[in-house]
Amino acid sequence: MTTVEFSPAAEPLAAKLLEPAREILARYPAGRERSALLPLLHLVQTEEGHVSPAGVAFCADILGINKAQVGAVATFYTMYKRRPTGEYLVSVCTNTLCNVLGGQEVYDQLVEHLGVGHDETTADGRITLEHAECLAACDYAPVVTVNYDFTIDQATPESAVELVENLRQGDRPTPERGARICSLREMQYQLAGFADPRDGAVADGVAGAPTLRGVRLAQEHGVAVAGFDPDTPITKTKPARNESALPPRTDAADKPIEGKPEGRIATVAKKAAGAVKAAAGAVAEKVDERRHSGKAAEQAGDNAGRTTDTGDLKDPEVRTAERRNPTMDTPDRTGDAEATTPVPENQAEAAGVAANTPAGDGKPAGDSSRGEHIVSQRTAEQKPEATDPNPGWQNVPRVTEEEK
Repeated sequence: MTTVEFSPAAEPLAAKLLEPAREILARYPAGRERSALLPLLHLVQTEEGHVSPAGVAFCADILGINKAQVGAVATFYTMYKRRPTGEYLVSVCTNTLCNVLGGQEVYDQLVEHLGVGHDETTADGRITLEHAECLAACDYAPVVTVNYDFTIDQATPESAVELVENLRQGDRPTPERGARICSLREMQYQLAGFADPRDGAVADGVAGAPTLRGVRLAQEHGVAVAGFDPDTPITKTKPARNESALPPRTDAADKPIEGKPEGRIATVAKKAAGAVKAAAGAVAEKVDERRHSGKAAEQAGDNAGRTTDTGDLKDPEVRTAERRNPTMDTPDRTGDAEATTPVPENQAEAAGVAANTPAGDGKPAGDSSRGEHIVSQRTAEQKPEATDPNPGWQNVPRVTEEEK
């Protein structure tokens, strides 16, 4: 990595975070370092507790982008905090299922107990409270997390208050599931891609009963995958297809077909190509049939001296449209190259054309002598026969003195 010149705003953070930042950048291919912005923002929060202006400048300088690009990402994701956050971020799910099962009551009780609202921090700097849209644990609803780790399943207002009081007193209770509770800055270090340095921190939590329900049912009923070995290492590439395990390929007469079997895509493509060829053959046969029948009719004199243009294979609708709307590229029926006025095809069309007023110069009504005549004529037709001397009250129904 080349030497980076940090701005005065970014220099204090660069002195503390430059080495881990270089380690993060080394995870990405050359020329793709900009993808490291997300873990770099978490790294900034390990030191600042939020994405500060200095953190934005640091990320922009080390990635060679502007601060607006960093800010666009930092303000999009809710895990990047825009103001200082407490040591413990307590999140209560208030989405649909958790809400139905009491999540809102849990959150309201914490608001009343702590004296803070959403995204606010207690005066001692210990707890920041937030309501979350979904914490992806509907089978344990309602749930409460501390620094993004599941801490209370099927929470109640009482259990949530007990949790925050333990945290405020400096205790870190064992979560019902998940890893050992840590501070928010320690969690940001893990989110930046570094391992939890605490010994045995990830071994505390155990999986809950709903998570293991499928495994328990399989054990009770003896359900297992044939030939499955849990100690088999996971391969990094897709295993080769075992052709010997497939049934032999046969043709329509149930005779074996030699050669490598074709894939599904190749089979579908071959069927489609066959269908296209069959359709093209059917069209060609119909064209030949029309040509032959036309020639036979001409020879028999059925067309009364008219010739049949057997070379015109256009759709009838297209042919009709071209006759009605001739252009310089589409000669009219007389054979002239210049466009002529379309001729009505039937009596109804001729009557409609005759009833149409010839088109003017394209100006709005009133901009030409013809337009003025049309406007004045329509105005005269719409003008009421009698005009009240007080036009402002024309629409008011009249009443007699007795009715008043």
